[in-house]
Amino acid sequence: MIPYLARLLDITMNKNAIPGDWEKAIVVPSYKGGDRLVVGKYGPVSVTAMVCKRLELPYSRDLRQVWEMSGRLCEGQHGFRPGYRNGSQVVRVFQDIADLLDKGVRTDAIIIDFSKAFDLVPHDRLVTKLTATGVDLRVVVWVKEFLLGRSQRVRADGKLSEEVKSILTSAERERIRSSTVPRLWK
Repeated sequence: MIPYLARLLDITMNKNAIPGDWEKAIVVPSYKGGDRLVVGKYGPVSVTAMVCKRLELPYSRDLRQVWEMSGRLCEGQHGFRPGYRNGSQVVRVFQDIADLLDKGVRTDAIIIDFSKAFDLVPHDRLVTKLTATGVDLRVVVWVKEFLLGRSQRVRADGKLSEEVKSILTSAERERIRSSTVPRLWK
């Protein structure tokens, strides 16, 4: 199976396109605990093609490697990094605060929840910043193609909602395409 996945990865990277099924997600509610009748006790989980999930790994590894080598990831950046977990980041922050308080240093903290941050990032800006980090342009184009045609449906109680397309306007999609694709051939 590995040779087939490697060939599929090669095709998607060199043809600057990904299969349409990979751009479709089904969002299912995931129970987080508490009263099952309270909507807020459920969180959305996006179910996408398993092959796509497996092929994301080499891309995320490449991105992480480029960013670590260029110093773009600071020591405090946790999550999405091997050996760093969100829980370890919380422990580190609390330890830093405790150390400062032990020294008598006045300490203020601002806690910001970025859990939905990716949903709010304009995709064209993300692609532009990704291009500027020195990542292989084929990876940038792959990420761009993955983001452009996204659609979602919600499955609840065995029923499937209507499909909702990505909120990018056609002008935004064209701006992203024209800002990254031509650079590949320079």
